Amino acid sequence: MKFLESKKTAGNGAVFTALFTAIALSVETIVYQTNGWEYVAILSILVGIASFVTFYLLINKFIYQKIRVIYKTIHQQKVAKSVNRQSLTPDSIEKVNMDVQEWGADKKKEIERLQELENYRREYIGNISHELKTPIFNIQGYVLTLLDGGLEDSSINREYLLRTEKSINRMIAIVEDLETITQLESNELKLHFGKFDLVSLAQEVIDSLEMKAAKRGIQLYFSQSYDRPIFVHADRDRIAQVLTNLIDNAIKYNKKGEGRIKVSFFDMDENILTEVTDNGPGIAQTDLPRIFERFYRTDKARSREQGGTGLGLAIVKHIIEAHEQSVNVRSTLGIGTTFGFTLRKTN
Repeated sequence: MKFLESKKTAGNGAVFTALFTAIALSVETIVYQTNGWEYVAILSILVGIASFVTFYLLINKFIYQKIRVIYKTIHQQKVAKSVNRQSLTPDSIEKVNMDVQEWGADKKKEIERLQELENYRREYIGNISHELKTPIFNIQGYVLTLLDGGLEDSSINREYLLRTEKSINRMIAIVEDLETITQLESNELKLHFGKFDLVSLAQEVIDSLEMKAAKRGIQLYFSQSYDRPIFVHADRDRIAQVLTNLIDNAIKYNKKGEGRIKVSFFDMDENILTEVTDNGPGIAQTDLPRIFERFYRTDKARSREQGGTGLGLAIVKHIIEAHEQSVNVRSTLGIGTTFGFTLRKTN
């Protein structure tokens, strides 16, 4: 509709200009017949000026209307509000050009981001399917074996029921971890902030995992003797979950029989930096940017063999970010890995 209006304006302008020129030529002919060439020359100059001004104004109005339509469309996309005539200046063409380029760049970024999200969604759904498929198929196999006669065989019935329970527990753990991440992302899971001793909490976590570490011949220890408490302001239960996930991961993937896991604390002015360091196989630099993604595993076969849901580090990241703090990782292949996170210090 706006294009038709602009086209109509241009057509009307052309008809008016032609009519004005025809009238001017007729007047010149009459003046020539009555007054001679001198008056014709003066009149021609006046007619030329008048024609130029008229044609300029009409063309300017035509271009202005075209630009205004484009400019208004772009701004409606950018700021969701209409643009009045006063918002356009004599530099409208240059301004519209800049806005079009900016708008195009923004749309390109949006498309790229949507493509990345789509790829992530596809990979994420595939990972969930794979993680749940394994215990489901295991359960199905155990149940079918029991139904085919294994239930009456005392040498296997209890063993298969225990394996079934293990697979069910794995499914429950995956669902609970997914629920935790969803609640953290949607702010449904409320953090209960309070003051507590970080050293004491770390000792509790180490004690709870000491038996698991001992079975693999792995040593858990503090980097130094912390005689004084280190008080932080955070959710104690969630930070316990963070420490448990980090230390448990270090136990699973460390060197069996010669592994060492060290917990350290560093004063960072307003914050306390906590680090969990192991002397395991390390993580490749290409994997580090994705290490906190859900279900991302650097060694899929070995990771699933060790158990776990593949969501531990993703939960760590969400919990720390919910505290408005940061978590990081550095690693060297063959030397080990260090995970670190900050918490707000308090007296």
